[in-house]
Amino acid sequence: MPPLQPVKVVIAGPVGAGKTTFIQTLSETEVLNTEELASEQIGKDNTTVAMDFGSLMIDQYSIMLFGTPGQERFHFMWDILCEGAYGLVLLIAADATNQLPHARRILDFITSQVRLPYVLGITRSDLAEDDAPRRIADYFQLDEDRVLPLDPRSSQQCFATLYRLFGLINHNTSPN
Repeated sequence: MPPLQPVKVVIAGPVGAGKTTFIQTLSETEVLNTEELASEQIGKDNTTVAMDFGSLMIDQYSIMLFGTPGQERFHFMWDILCEGAYGLVLLIAADATNQLPHARRILDFITSQVRLPYVLGITRSDLAEDDAPRRIADYFQLDEDRVLPLDPRSSQQCFATLYRLFGLINHNTSPN
């Protein structure tokens, strides 16, 4: 029996949403990242300038995680990294609601280039109001079951986010 095709998942979101941490938490291989000193004020010292990459096995499936840069000036990478992807996890920091329009632009750009099932992972919920996931679901006009509170340092929560995305991927690829 031939090996199954790797499952490519893109992790996107604004700067500081937890993309690199999400990939570092799940990856069973050394994470390739392209972090450099930030050349402008973005709220942290380093930023991803090309991509992050990690991989893991779930059952017999090889999962490849590609993290996009969060700054809009690197938007050309969003399209490149989404080519051949099965799904998208869009991370949004709950305490940075000023970044919701940017997160929306990222989602709109990616989904206009390629049709992908996606979920939203709401990070830093502990620093925001309790109803942040619901408010973000409303902002994106999504059912709350597609918007998941997520601590990207927690493997359990990262896996739960991936499994929710895989449910959407399986639903989109079932013959009907």
